[in-house]
Amino acid sequence: MNYENMTQHKSNRKTKAWNSIIILLSGIGLIVFISVLFPQIRRMILDYLLEHFIHREISTYQIWFKVLLSSAVCGICCILFFDYCTLTNSGRSLVQKVKWEIKDCWSEINFRSFLKPSILLLCIYFLGILTIIRANFLYRDDILRAGEGSRLWFCGSRYVSEILSIFIHTDTVLTDISPLPQLLAILILSLSSVLLVYIIGNKKITTVGLLASIPLGLSPYFLECLSYKFDSVYMALSILASIVPFLFVARKKSFVFVSIISLLIMCMTYQASSGIYMMIVVVLCFQYWNNREKTNKEILSFLVTSAITFCFALLFFKFFFMKPANAQETGYVSYSMFPASHIISGTLGNIKNYAIIINNDLGVIWKTSIVIVLLFFITKSVYSSTQRKILSFFISIPIIILSFILSYGAYSLLAVPLYDPRALLGFGIFLAIICIYIVSDYKKIASIVVLALNWCFLVFAFSYGNALADQARYAEFRITILLHDLSGLYPNASEEDLSIQLKNSIDFTPTVKNIAKHYPVIEKLVQTRLAEGVSWDDYYYLDYFNYCGYKIANWLDVDYIDFNALDLPVALDSYYHTIKSDGKHILVILKH
Repeated sequence: MNYENMTQHKSNRKTKAWNSIIILLSGIGLIVFISVLFPQIRRMILDYLLEHFIHREISTYQIWFKVLLSSAVCGICCILFFDYCTLTNSGRSLVQKVKWEIKDCWSEINFRSFLKPSILLLCIYFLGILTIIRANFLYRDDILRAGEGSRLWFCGSRYVSEILSIFIHTDTVLTDISPLPQLLAILILSLSSVLLVYIIGNKKITTVGLLASIPLGLSPYFLECLSYKFDSVYMALSILASIVPFLFVARKKSFVFVSIISLLIMCMTYQASSGIYMMIVVVLCFQYWNNREKTNKEILSFLVTSAITFCFALLFFKFFFMKPANAQETGYVSYSMFPASHIISGTLGNIKNYAIIINNDLGVIWKTSIVIVLLFFITKSVYSSTQRKILSFFISIPIIILSFILSYGAYSLLAVPLYDPRALLGFGIFLAIICIYIVSDYKKIASIVVLALNWCFLVFAFSYGNALADQARYAEFRITILLHDLSGLYPNASEEDLSIQLKNSIDFTPTVKNIAKHYPVIEKLVQTRLAEGVSWDDYYYLDYFNYCGYKIANWLDVDYIDFNALDLPVALDSYYHTIKSDGKHILVILKH
């Protein structure tokens, strides 16, 4: 008895000691974060950051004021929540419940059954990006990252990408380690596809279901993501993070906890995946209702819980982690939403544009196959329904429409959204979910249609990679001729004060034009490399060829001048370009 009392006494002393340490550290942390809220201290910290780390003009003070203020508030909230979970009985009880629920869900999953399916999809995805890897193309931002070694994901609030890049590249300075990031990306995609089949297929993994998930990684839109040598792995991670929470859907508390963490990871890797989570929620709710797997009350509870969790995670990211950005200042997407008076009309306008762009991007064969697949979704829903058939028919149609709208994610709410192919990656996930749903316990004819569509995506991936390499060869040929002519006109460019501008862009190669007849999206995916007003192109055709004597006149510069208005004399005219110059300003007019 004495021994038990002594043990209990030691345990109590240890607990009190840990509580004292937690209280002390929390107090210090609260003092630090609260002090940041005072204007004088905040200004001192900002001045130090601007001077020693950020290397920007003091005009950025307003942005960094918001970042620092939100970070301080976030820090205070996190400390208070941590103290609640560690110092109170109810908090400790909540932590224990979540911990045990996660363990229970984890123990119910047979992870060994994921191995062979993951290897199968890894091989398929590898085949799909083989020509992209062989093209060895520096895609957009890759040019700056490889040439300067800068990460800059922080500017897009992609903090997880920023941190993981240090471990993947084993340095704070980036180097071109391709195809390693792309191989890691398809590894993540293969696991994402297996999990999606497992979740939508009611924990059944079939070969047909795995093949049906191919649009997840090989849709035309995600092919652009896989073209990035540096970003692809983090874009793929955002998809996986959106799917993982549904492994814990059987336990409410663990589902909410994992959802919040996963959604924050998604937001801090690639926000274009923001619609995936709610798409899966909508389809699962429809499955539960259509098959009477759960009561209406349980379905409503799951839907409301998921929606609140989703909104909480995104709002938490917006107010505490998202770095403000202005599209007018950056020339890029804005993070600001429509004002309340225009949010409905603005959102509907964005969704309309989204639908029009996809319709214009896809070829007739793709669109026909997709329409047939959607018809099979409705047919399968009615055929397998345990509800009234007519009711199932009329509900399946809004489910398709709602899922399509959600596939664009949070971008549909932005005043200036992004419509580049990589921003539309949610459409591929939308097709993957629909295809998996159709082939689950359904007739062979549906599987044939689904597999035919996905075979088209795989074939297009080969064409795209080859077209990328072909365009790169042509672009470097044009760059070589241009730099040869410039070096002849200005052999001492590095010693002169010269500014250069491009007008127009080079044309696509016959290979790209031929593909574009049937698949118009190819002209958005393939870079022309020499193009007017594209900063990474300017950097590539000068710096990458060690011809750095020119100042590039960028339209974002404060002192920007349009050289077309200067009426410059012609210095050289050739089949491929016309060079106009007054000895200080150089205008290169590219010809097709």
